Amino acid sequence: MDTTLVIMAAGMGSRFGKGIKQLEPLGPKGQTIMEYSIHDAVKAGFNKVVFITRRELVDLFEASVIKALGDSVKTEYVFQEIADLPEGYTVDPERKKPWGTGQAILACKDVVKEPFLVINADDYYGKEAFSYIHDYLVNAKSTPEKYDFCMAGFILGNTLSDNGSVTRGVCVVDKDNDLVGVNETENIVKTPDGAGIEGDGGEISPIDAGSHVSMNMWGFTPEIFDVLDKGFKEFLDDPATNPVKGEYLIPTVVDDLIKEGRAAVKVLETKDKWFGVTYQADVETVKGALKDLEDKGVYPEDLF
Repeated sequence: MDTTLVIMAAGMGSRFGKGIKQLEPLGPKGQTIMEYSIHDAVKAGFNKVVFITRRELVDLFEASVIKALGDSVKTEYVFQEIADLPEGYTVDPERKKPWGTGQAILACKDVVKEPFLVINADDYYGKEAFSYIHDYLVNAKSTPEKYDFCMAGFILGNTLSDNGSVTRGVCVVDKDNDLVGVNETENIVKTPDGAGIEGDGGEISPIDAGSHVSMNMWGFTPEIFDVLDKGFKEFLDDPATNPVKGEYLIPTVVDDLIKEGRAAVKVLETKDKWFGVTYQADVETVKGALKDLEDKGVYPEDLF
């Protein structure tokens, strides 16, 4: 069965500073993080990669990532743009960024017709989750009555940054490892005891470092596109949506589907350590981690 890896690589990375963090050379030979993800996905069985990006980045992609991939996997581009709205809708002139991860995935609807995995371009996920999600997707049994989706459940303590606070989707999981809900939690920091939530006054409230969290690594079947299409219009029509800064987000869409009984989402636990580039200060940490993985033989010197 065909399966696709969808990489969200259109973000602006406002906390990162100068440069395009999705294309930052971080591996020992200047590899981007997404090249490691593509390597792991191809090994797991995914046979197509779709990049969600911006038109102005295509030449940079071609010169770095696409050149590195060679003919190892089929690739396509789709573009997430502010003005890509349903017919009859317009963009507030003060809006500067696209409409979030829900709009990003919706941009794939004309090129993705098979089960697919969604990831962030600037996150390193480890090998386990790619295999777990691929194996789940090839057996997924979505029906019009109930969708069969999955997600990688990372351990919160394995996803924290040494260089600042992070936002994580903290998962509520039932005894069968099905997702009950996702609570977006801001200002999570590493503490001597594990993890905590930092308040406005600097106070720290403990949070269970063993909690499952979402790192935007979702396994979907193509039925999700009809949901996103309808939901995006409802989001735009909602008087509570901020037309300048509002975002249509995948965790919110999934949360609503679960609460409505329209989807089951299996949480596939992975104990791999996440790392990523949120802050400029993360660059050297990530470079060291990737070099260490190569030294240990987890990755070959040449990924493709």
